[in-house]
Amino acid sequence: MVDTPVKLGIIGLGAMGGRVLEVAAAHADLVVVRASDLDEATVRRVGEAHPSVAVSRDAADVLDASDVEAVYIAVPPAFHAELTVAALKAGKAVFCEKPLAVSAEDARAMVEAAASSGLATAVNFALSDRDVVLEVERALRAGEVGDVLGVDVRLQFPVWPRAFQADALWLDGREQGGFVREVFSHFAYLTDRLLGPLRAVDVSADFPETGSEVAARGLLRAGDVPVHFSGLAGVAGPEVYEWVLWGTRRSYRLRGWVRLEAFDGDEWTPVDLGAGSGSDATRLGLFAAAVRGTGSPNLADFAIAQRVQDAVEAFHAS
Repeated sequence: MVDTPVKLGIIGLGAMGGRVLEVAAAHADLVVVRASDLDEATVRRVGEAHPSVAVSRDAADVLDASDVEAVYIAVPPAFHAELTVAALKAGKAVFCEKPLAVSAEDARAMVEAAASSGLATAVNFALSDRDVVLEVERALRAGEVGDVLGVDVRLQFPVWPRAFQADALWLDGREQGGFVREVFSHFAYLTDRLLGPLRAVDVSADFPETGSEVAARGLLRAGDVPVHFSGLAGVAGPEVYEWVLWGTRRSYRLRGWVRLEAFDGDEWTPVDLGAGSGSDATRLGLFAAAVRGTGSPNLADFAIAQRVQDAVEAFHAS
């Protein structure tokens, strides 16, 4: 815990920004002082619920404020670069939603601005500090996995966008949305972090006449390890999130973000890690510590987020 709470501003109060506001408002290491959103009804609702937070429709009210030390950016990804660069130039640390951006030019601008600013920057990948990830990371370091032979990632969605994101219409557009950017990016980050720099080898996606992809598949590599991905949207079936690491001694399967299983005998066996850890609250705490000068290996930096973006955007370029 830091001695003095970091004064946080939030830009974008949709599904993710709104959730971060609620978490940060109750966090010992941060105090939310300002927030902005383009939607008038959202501004009014948030202002009534959080009277101590100055809420407006103008992002400049957050970026230019002298009482804001750090900014959480939760707007659609096409606007990440503009706001991130402005925040860093204004001397404010940045915690950005993923994906980093949707254009290579924007990503470069963000990485360069972060490097030149010397300020704390991070991207909010949900798996970055989860106990299930730390356990697989530990097993890899200890040699318990043996040689890594490959990774499989499978995603499946009956409805896209998902119900909790239904108001974010951009998520069903090819320009900024789709499940490859929004969800596969988390597992791309995980694979890059554990196994080495990720790159696309042979990937493709199917797009309807309008809207985001309905299918995606391909081969990527993390270092020398082959990574196979398959994703579908609009299926008559359950929602599926599955990441499998295949080793010669032990394999691991992550299902639904928090359920970790190991295979080193005859069947998949749940890995008991206790109460579980890793959340928006813990990542906000790690970011607050980074703002105060203590870095964290369990936050994603802009460099790894740029590699993830390159791999993800390959599906759109195919």
